[in-house]
Amino acid sequence: MKRENYIPIGTEIVLEKQINQLNGTSLEKLKLSKLASILSYYFHYLGHSESQELKLNYANYDPDRTPEERMLYSSKSDLTKFKSTFNTVIKKGNFTALEANELQEAIHSSDLIGLNLKINFEDFQEYKIYARGLTKQKEKIKKFYFWKKEIEIEYYERIVIYLHYQNEDYFIQKKQEVDELPFSPNSIVLKIFKRVPKNDLETIFPNAEPKMPLKDKLLLWIPGIGGGVPIITTKVVPALINISKAYKSGDQFQIEVLKNSLMQGGAALGVLGVYLFRQYKEYQNKINDFHRMLTDSLYFKNLGNNSGVFHSLIDSSEEEEIKESILAYCFLLQNSEPQKAEILDQKIESWFLNEFNVEIDFEIDDALSKLKKIGLASEENGLWKVLPLDDALMCVDNLWDSIFNFNEVEKK
Repeated sequence: MKRENYIPIGTEIVLEKQINQLNGTSLEKLKLSKLASILSYYFHYLGHSESQELKLNYANYDPDRTPEERMLYSSKSDLTKFKSTFNTVIKKGNFTALEANELQEAIHSSDLIGLNLKINFEDFQEYKIYARGLTKQKEKIKKFYFWKKEIEIEYYERIVIYLHYQNEDYFIQKKQEVDELPFSPNSIVLKIFKRVPKNDLETIFPNAEPKMPLKDKLLLWIPGIGGGVPIITTKVVPALINISKAYKSGDQFQIEVLKNSLMQGGAALGVLGVYLFRQYKEYQNKINDFHRMLTDSLYFKNLGNNSGVFHSLIDSSEEEEIKESILAYCFLLQNSEPQKAEILDQKIESWFLNEFNVEIDFEIDDALSKLKKIGLASEENGLWKVLPLDDALMCVDNLWDSIFNFNEVEKK
């Protein structure tokens, strides 16, 4: 399984571990806690600014707004700026954009429902899926009628889907009534889900339609045609013709013989009908499983829709930013000598493996870049070092004080 940049351990746990492992006095540990607290406020401030930027530039594409509201923002919402900010927040939250082949693989294989789904991707101007937190879990799935098989299924802990629908002209050309569409043309639908099976990604698309797999078609049509046609042509139809002739001739004995033959043909058709019904019922059960999965996704797995997605994404990005910054700062602080970025990266990744049995691909360059921008770290000849705790606290205190300077505003 590919290592991710996502850190699956909570901020409080990471900070607590770092404070406990700090070689210093109780006062120094308190200072480290205070430093982390101010940094979290700083990242929260940055996240709020990004949230406001997202809301403004999304307003004209938000399907939850009325057409009249969207028109008010037609000159204010900038799609290019929205996509740029959205991708920045996604990256900060350590989400990864899934490739087209990963989605196609999911469409052609299903772990849980065993059903093929058809998605009309032409309905969208653009679509993207972002994921993080790939984990494995064993599940029991139904095989045949009574036997259950245990398989290992991969889940994404978080999935974000981005769907930009085509404009009105596209749907008019398809002879669809625009007013009857369950969505607004040219709108951007955003959804965030939890615990989505990797091989059932297609179920989160709103226009996914179930279609009968080839195997089920063969099990339904081959016995129907191969068994039904010979019975009808060799037993039922000839018996009906001969019975008609026997009635005309008045041959009662022949009528009784033909009636028995017709009943046998009818019984054979009945058995075949029961088999075909069971096969069709099995397919309908898969359809019901699909709808149940959609219901679960809607009520239990869905964490947000449209502009509501921003809150989850901003919160996730803030969490990842503070964890990366604290880890890079603490590991540099505990080394008396400046460190190379790649050595620091290995130490942090080894620490996660030893402490939590978790393999991650820590983004050391991003973490050090943040510390340098804040003023907590510096680099010389490829070697990194950080400010001591007292100086670091003064640095972030000045950083926080400079966020809003009334005197500078007054001068302008």
